[in-house]
Parts: sequence; C-alpha cells; structure tokens
Amino acid sequence: MPPSPPPTLRQRRLGAELRKLRERAGLSSTAAAARFGFQQARMSMIEAGRHAVSADRVRAMARSYSCTDDKLIDALADMTGGRTRGWWDEYREHLPAGFADLAEVEHHACGIHACLVIHIPGLLQTLDHARAVFLDAAPPLRAYEVEHRLSHRMKRQAVLHRSNPLPYTAVIHEAALRMEFGGMSTVRAQLQHLIEMSEMDNITIRVVPFAGGGTFPGTGQSFDYAFGPVPQLDTVQLDVAPGCQFADADAELAKYRAVADRMEAASLDPIASRDFIHGLLRGV
Repeated sequence: MPPSPPPTLRQRRLGAELRKLRERAGLSSTAAAARFGFQQARMSMIEAGRHAVSADRVRAMARSYSCTDDKLIDALADMTGGRTRGWWDEYREHLPAGFADLAEVEHHACGIHACLVIHIPGLLQTLDHARAVFLDAAPPLRAYEVEHRLSHRMKRQAVLHRSNPLPYTAVIHEAALRMEFGGMSTVRAQLQHLIEMSEMDNITIRVVPFAGGGTFPGTGQSFDYAFGPVPQLDTVQLDVAPGCQFADADAELAKYRAVADRMEAASLDPIASRDFIHGLLRGV
C-alpha cells in the first residue's frame, strides 16, 4: 500500500486547534481519547492532522472541551472531512511544500493583507516580472524549476478574479516599486499592471513612500496576513529564504496585525497611491 500523503497545512491547523481546545480543558490526550471511545494513538493522529475527522465529531469534541464559541466551532467543522485536493496539489512533487500550502491558505482565506518592502506581491506580479525574480534566485534555479514556479504563481492569481473574489489589500514600500527586475520594459508593464489592478473593487493598493520616513516596526520583513472566518484561524505567511513559513500562535498574530496596521498608517491612501505609481511610470 502506498504511503498516505502528508497532511496539508489546513489539516494540521485543524488538528492543532483541537489540541488547543483539549489543553484548555485540562485534559490529557489519553483522557480525551477515552471519552470518545478510541485509542490515544488515534487522538494523536487527529491532532497531527493525519487522521480525517467528521464535522459531527469536531462539534462533539468541542462540546466535551466546554468550548462555547459557536463561530469557532462552525469554522472548525467546515475544515473537516477527507483530504480535498486542490489544483495546488499537483505541485507538491515539484515545489517546496510551502508553495502548495500558500495557495491553499489563499484559496480559503476570507481576505488578505499583504505587506511588502522589496518585492511586488506575487498575486500582483506580471508573468515577465515574476520570471525575472525567479531567474535572480540564489542558488540559480533550473529552467524547469523556473517554469513550475511561474505556472504556480500565475494560477494563484485566480483568487482575485473568481466569482467570489478574494478581498486583497497590498501595502507596498516605494523600494519595491523601484526595483528594476527584468529591465525597463518589464518595469513599465508591472507598474501599469498595478494601476489596473488597483481599480478592481476587491483590490486595494497603498504605497509607503520614502518621503514620509517609510519606517514602521519590522521594516524589511515581508508577510501576508490571511484572515480566517474567525480571528483564531488567521494565518501569517512569512517570506523566508527557503520559501514560505507560516505562523498562527496568538502572540505572533497580534504582532503582525500591529505591524500591518503601522505600515498601513505610514502609507498613502489608495487614490494617492495610484497617482504615485502613475508618477513612477511617467519617469521610466
């Protein structure tokens, strides 16, 4: 029998949230398993995201753990069932696991607040800009690796154009807008693309200019703050050298919400930001 595929980030998150509820109830894994009539090993598998659990089971576990937050319980129940494959699963054998996990987070998010200092957000990049970024990677990527990453990045952008488009706010530092990936023709096309995307109802683009000081806590750290159906299920995706890193601890969520708020406060409003990008475009 072939080995079971590793759990997705969403499955691991469901298990982790069930473990948090159990621990807050003061129950050991063994004691909780006994309540539900199964072995401790099965409980461990559920909390690791490696064993499917039904919505009814999740509701029963939450009640047993004395959870009274109906919105959280409903949100956890919605995360249940067997592994549902998304288009991103086809990339798991070709790209680092974080790439598929990021696409899964974006697909299920209720909204995303992206904060970037050096790069244009992946969801707003043109094909040529993205190619130039990947060709600049260190160590260099092989040609087929570049193509896999390009295909994956372009497919991710569908969340902005679907029938229920993802609400998306991008706060971009002026430094990122001035990076010359791919040469001047690519830069001009990228700036024009940002202007056009900023006119979509579900997309807000704000620029942090050098002129206003452009400083805020965590300067230099780019991240996406993905909103879940309830605040407890928010997720932060950090850009790190190997690819993607995810954070969801309460303290980390609070920290990055604060950084996002401070970065937005340092930015121009959406109309002024569009005018700012127009000005850059006229100068290249």
